[in-house]
This record gives sequence, C-alpha cells and structure tokens, in this order.
Amino acid sequence: MSAPPQRVAVIFTGGTISMRMDSIAGGNVPSLSGADILARSPGLDRVAQVLPIDLGRTPASHFTFPQLFQIADAIRTAQDDPTIDGVVVVQGTDVIEETALFWDLLLDSGKPVVVTGAMRSASEPNDDGPANLRDAVRCAAEPGLRDEGVVVVLAGSIDPADDVTKTHASALDALRSLNDGPLGSVGSDGVRIARRRGWRRHVATTVAAERVRLLVAHVAMDGSLVDAAVAAGMDGLVVEATGAGNTSAHLLEAAVRAMAMGIPVVLTTRCPAGAAGTGYAFSGGGATWVRAGAMLAGTLTGPKARIALALGLGAGLSRVELAALLAGRDGVV
Repeated sequence: MSAPPQRVAVIFTGGTISMRMDSIAGGNVPSLSGADILARSPGLDRVAQVLPIDLGRTPASHFTFPQLFQIADAIRTAQDDPTIDGVVVVQGTDVIEETALFWDLLLDSGKPVVVTGAMRSASEPNDDGPANLRDAVRCAAEPGLRDEGVVVVLAGSIDPADDVTKTHASALDALRSLNDGPLGSVGSDGVRIARRRGWRRHVATTVAAERVRLLVAHVAMDGSLVDAAVAAGMDGLVVEATGAGNTSAHLLEAAVRAMAMGIPVVLTTRCPAGAAGTGYAFSGGGATWVRAGAMLAGTLTGPKARIALALGLGAGLSRVELAALLAGRDGVV
C-alpha cells in the first residue's frame, strides 16, 4: 500500500499523554518520549507520514514564555518546510487554552497547526492519548483546515484557539468553545468542518511582558492586591470582573491608581463565556471601568486576555493598538 501524500510534523513537549503512574512518587510523572507515544498510537501511518520532533517532557503548568517562543520557532520551521503539510503540538491540557492562543497570535502561515494532549495518563485504562493524537494528525493533514489558525483537537472536537476553554478538571471532553462552538469534528471517518473562523488576532513579537498579572474579582474585595502588584512591579493587569464587567468600587479605585502610573488594565469577565461591557454605570460597573481607561477583551477569558496583553506589550503596541488586539471582532476601538 502506498504511503499517504500528506506529511505532518508532530512536536512532543510532554503532558499527561507522556505520563505514567509512579508508585514511589504517588502519582503520574513524565515518562514517555515522543517515540514511545508514537509506538502506542497504532494506525498513524494510515493517516499521514509523521515526522517526530521531541522537545522534552515538560508538564504544561511548568511552561515559561521563552519555552513557548521556542515551540513557536519549531512550528515555524516545520511550516516553512515545503514537504510538511501541517503541524501537531502534543502537550498537557492544563494550559492548552493559553498556549494555543499564544501560537495563534504569533504564527501567520496558512498550514494547519493542531494542539492536542490527553486527559488520562498512559497508565490508565482506555487512555485517550492515542486516539487524540490520531485525530490531531488527521486534522493537520486536512487541506480544509488551512488558514483556520491554531486549533485544539480533543475527544473528536475541533476548537479555535481564541475560544476553546478547559471546562472540567478530568472529563475527556473538557475542552469546549463556549461562545461560538467548535469548528467541526474529527473521527475515523474523517474531518467534518461545520463553520469557518473568519477574522483572527495577530501580533508580531519575539518577546512577551513577563509581569502581566491576572486578578479575579469577588465579593467584599478591596484594592490591596492591585496596590501590592504595582509595588512589586507590574507590566499590565487583567481583571476578571463579575458578570458583565462589574467589581467593587475599591478595586476600580486601585486600578485607576495603576493606570495613572501608565500600567495598562484590561477588563474581562470571570464567567466562562460572554464578554464584559458597559451596561452598568454604578461605581465599579463596566461603564466606569471603561471611562477610567480600562480596555475590553471581547470574549477572551482572563488567561487568554493575559496572553494577548503580554504579547502586545512585548511588541511595543500603543494603547490604541492594544485595545484593537484585545477587543477583536467583538469590540470597537
């Protein structure tokens, strides 16, 4: 049987898919190399020719910005190879919604980039890693996913990097797009595309602002955490407000002090879907945040807004440019 014409680079970085139970450590630990993971994923040769690139076994919660830029460089190198049709990145799911957006903002090639991983370790019965990897390779080899940016593939769902969110700590279908829904689905019978992504955010930079802080608003909150972050040194602040963009007046007052020092502040919602806005004008309401100078982040979640702000600041964008990057298609600069 002749080999499939598609050729897919698979970049292994670690994650649950690479882990096994260690009785001495008392839990799952990094164990499997990229070659080991491939050996546990039969049938890949019937989907595409796979070029493995092993970058180690890093738990996703340990990633740093320099490491994410290194992976971005590896993706670009693979995309620049005319013999490569698409790229898969294998990683842990803990921060997959952040890393996928990180690369989505930076990369500009039309070749598909698919991020995948596993919710169950290689020691668990019916672990989902091999099936997710096959699905991801199938999507990376799919011409219909060209120019759709970075997507996340898990449990047969194809989700865009700017919307996908981890909604459950352990469920196999934990990754979902709660605003616009998945782009499609994938299985042994192929890739089914339900919709197109359309407009995408983009920023060109090789560095990110390291000290962008993320703060979650809650009941009975004052501004002390903001003041402490400013005192410790802060490049930017993302506030996950309650509901449609509302916080205590004290939190807003502290943010105003930060903005007076030139620190950019972004307002989003702590809700898993939807957007902060200007519907409420009481002190601490979304309208008062925007009037004070805070930028809205469209439907980006707090962690995603932090990634966008960090990269935008790294690129040296002006406030107007930052606002446009953050707001996306859902906002007005």
